[in-house]
Amino acid sequence: MNSPSSTAAADSTTTRIVVPRTSLIESLRGCSLSGVRIDKEALKKILTMPHYLRRAIRDSISSKDPDATASAAANVAVKEVAPEAPMVVFVNSRSGGRQGPELKHRLQELMSEEQVFDLSEVKPHEFVQYSLVCLENMGSRGDFCAKETRDKLRIMVAGGDGTVGWVLGCLSVLHKQQREPVPPVGVIPLGTGNDLARSFGWGGTFPFAWKSAVKKTLYRASLGPISRLDSWQVVISMPSGEIVHKPHSLKSTDECILDSDLPFEGELPEKVSCYEGVFYNYFSIGMDAQVAYGFHHLRNEKPYLAQGPLTNKLIYSGYSCTQGWFLTPCMSDPGLRGLKNILRLHVKKLKGSKWEQVPIPSSVRAIVALNLHNYGSGRNPWGKLKPEYLEKRGFVEAHSDDGLLEIFGLKQGWHASFVMVELISAKHIAQAAAIRLEIRGGEWKDAFMQMDGEPWKQPMGNEISTFVDIKRVPYNSLMIKGD
Repeated sequence: MNSPSSTAAADSTTTRIVVPRTSLIESLRGCSLSGVRIDKEALKKILTMPHYLRRAIRDSISSKDPDATASAAANVAVKEVAPEAPMVVFVNSRSGGRQGPELKHRLQELMSEEQVFDLSEVKPHEFVQYSLVCLENMGSRGDFCAKETRDKLRIMVAGGDGTVGWVLGCLSVLHKQQREPVPPVGVIPLGTGNDLARSFGWGGTFPFAWKSAVKKTLYRASLGPISRLDSWQVVISMPSGEIVHKPHSLKSTDECILDSDLPFEGELPEKVSCYEGVFYNYFSIGMDAQVAYGFHHLRNEKPYLAQGPLTNKLIYSGYSCTQGWFLTPCMSDPGLRGLKNILRLHVKKLKGSKWEQVPIPSSVRAIVALNLHNYGSGRNPWGKLKPEYLEKRGFVEAHSDDGLLEIFGLKQGWHASFVMVELISAKHIAQAAAIRLEIRGGEWKDAFMQMDGEPWKQPMGNEISTFVDIKRVPYNSLMIKGD
């Protein structure tokens, strides 16, 4: 393939980059984003797959057959070369104030139509099941370009934390099937909180001048280093017959075995229904999940309210003030609304083999098990703890890949507000490598839960217990760092 000669056009503030394909990555690595204008065509060359591979990806999904165009691809006469940084992007068109369609078009301009997927049309599991298998099959038949493209592939997700988690969950199949390598994931933040995006250097919001920002984002994604992220499995064991309107992140499962070494307070159900899911940032139970549950239903009933992250945050703040978290009704004893009345908490510490019961303060009305430093749109409720305090409590410094969850409590809305503006830290409860929650009785008929922004209402009885088990998934997800 003939390479264009290197040229450069510069003025006092910007530098235009046009370099041969074989040295594009090396040249871009030497540049700082500050004061540099990334040339559209130069970027496109390092991201865009050869036409025959793009066609194979497209046809494998549309036909639900990973070998739909394998024979035609094998007859490609021209020897193709894999791009320096092949990439695909998933776009949640419902995120970001409905800017998804415009963003999708812009991304297609910067690579190709076949490499950008609208999640309303193509699901990430379809890409994993058909397109990746297609590339793998072509590579196993001697197509070096297809193999190198598969090995170098990176994935960007344009959406919120829930969308990123969805894609990561679908990629986890590759770990289970021992299909290597697993593509790393970067984020174009279009959600309300964007805590996963913040944690890995992609920012908390998508810039106002997003058309020019997309080029820089893809450039960073093509070069960014890879970090590891712990994933956490949740298994809920509940009496059969109870109706739970589970979120998308929970699926029915037959694998439901209670730890017989762990004491329990209530009665065990005769028949059990089990659900499982995975979270990457947090799991919570209590008043914060109740507020999130009500807000999601409000937004679903009135979709015109979802005009963007800022609007969502304002509505969420106003809605939370109406839910009794700030002002408990006078006729209700505030102590009755504490989680201590419905919840028993056991944890396993890192490298520990025994369960330990952890007391829950009577004032706590929400408990959060946190994996990242960011929660609630970039806040750090666990706080930056001093070494002497860590040693006194038996804690270690928190990281997203340390095999530990930080468990903290929020009291009432005023306490949570001060925590969110980082005037104080949350109520530190424990660090844990595994968690068991037993839920039973209390003033409430339902316990509200959420994980990574997906809330649901969990029914519970006065005598029969419901159990929530949380443990680390034995492999890490891979994230592209944006900074």
